[in-house]
Amino acid sequence: MKKLYHGGKILTMEDRMPAEAVLTDGAKVIGVGKKEELLRMAPDAEPVDLDGKTMLPGFIDAHSHFTQVAMGFLQVSLDGAGSVEEIHNRILEFIQREKIRPGSWVQARDYDHNLLPDGKHLTVDEIESLAPEHALVIQHKSGHSGLMNRMALRHVGITTDTESPEGGYIGKDTKGLTGYLEENAYFDAAKKVPMPGPEELLHAYEMAQEQYASFGITTIQEGMLVDEMLPLYQLLLNARILKLDLAVYPDKETLAAAEQQIGMYGTGYHSHVRIGGIKIFLDGSPQGRTAWMTEPYQGDEDYRGYGTMTDMEVLDALREAGKRKVQIIAHCNGDAAAEQFLNCLETAEQEYPVLRTLRPVIIHGQFMRPDQMLKARDLGAVVSFFTAHTWYWGDVHVQNFGLERASRISAAASALACGLPFTFHQDAPVILPDMLETIWCAVNRRTKNGIILGADQRISVWEALKAVTVNAAYQYFEEDQKGSIAPGKRADFVILSENPLEVPKDRIRKIRVLETIKDGESIFCQGH
Repeated sequence: MKKLYHGGKILTMEDRMPAEAVLTDGAKVIGVGKKEELLRMAPDAEPVDLDGKTMLPGFIDAHSHFTQVAMGFLQVSLDGAGSVEEIHNRILEFIQREKIRPGSWVQARDYDHNLLPDGKHLTVDEIESLAPEHALVIQHKSGHSGLMNRMALRHVGITTDTESPEGGYIGKDTKGLTGYLEENAYFDAAKKVPMPGPEELLHAYEMAQEQYASFGITTIQEGMLVDEMLPLYQLLLNARILKLDLAVYPDKETLAAAEQQIGMYGTGYHSHVRIGGIKIFLDGSPQGRTAWMTEPYQGDEDYRGYGTMTDMEVLDALREAGKRKVQIIAHCNGDAAAEQFLNCLETAEQEYPVLRTLRPVIIHGQFMRPDQMLKARDLGAVVSFFTAHTWYWGDVHVQNFGLERASRISAAASALACGLPFTFHQDAPVILPDMLETIWCAVNRRTKNGIILGADQRISVWEALKAVTVNAAYQYFEEDQKGSIAPGKRADFVILSENPLEVPKDRIRKIRVLETIKDGESIFCQGH
């Protein structure tokens, strides 16, 4: 079925000049140009009147965690909770609503200690008071730490004698375990929490997919696939419920098994899923004070955060990527983590020059310095910024790093100036995968307290749009299929209530996604 889109502002992202019309045939774009000319090409095409609205290529999620987004629909959200009482009430309401039996697991998400009156984590007694008859696990909003009550700690095998793992921390004081787990300690424990049943999981995956689509996203990511998640993917593949394209990044140890289940790297999508490469992570989060920095955190002369991998482990992962000729993406928030990755990448590229062509991605790159950006560019890397940090935790970063360092977070203007390719992401479920809000953050860089965090790092709306379309397609090696509206590319579109290039910059995040179209089919429609 051919369709002719017209009557609106069509931003193809090929250039700044809007197109008058777009002609599609099923899943492909076959023409872009004047309406009359395209009508002559396909006089029987179904007309789609945009009624003055704005159409762009579908947004591309450069980094998130699809399964964690799905799991979030089965957990209680503590987003915005600013007191122990509010946290307790939400958990109690969830237990009662879901009729969770005593002794069973209760999972909570979006907890942020920065919102509590003293800015400190809950004490062990406070954690115990929240759900004394259940095994309770609470994930920090950063995704890099969490809390467990005593019942949960027993179930995952953590005792006062358990030593903190390399690149992680188990909280203890003179009385014993505090319930706080950080980085690898938290990740290891979280793997032991029982999974929900198949029906619950599939429903959660469907809801997660709908959420991404509601924000105009047509390609999404599984940003860290570990061995324990493989049964979930077998379930997902067998159900064939995906409409969005999903790029999956296993860790090094899971890659071979994932390829057997999903398909070999480089063979494209199978039921909308493909292997994207290998994922590693080298440090924690700046808002959780675990990002690995070269200079100390403000107010603590001896603390710089810490790395989660040794140089040899990073090199082993890069060598595996070079040997297998697969892309690697590396979580690096602090500049010390970025330094470690770039030094190891430089060494690995001497052994495997192909790595330079595989577009290695620095995920977050929050505190990358100008010299590191130049080095990343020269090594063929891409950086994907979590630029919405300026809004969500900008004021926390000022406290943790001082205004000067905080103002350099997600330095997109510096990357643009030096020619380092960059994309934007939301690291969902850390925050919602709201692309328009992210664009708003990139062009305004305002904190919740009204501070302009690095005015010199603001970029134009056009460049911000490229970061979630053209550039993101490049990151995925899909620039010949996605990222812009052009003949031969996928018919992946988002229709917006207003044109981001024309509204005042302060209003960009108020623009509504009206419809999301994947491969020529409408998968989300709010109504025009």
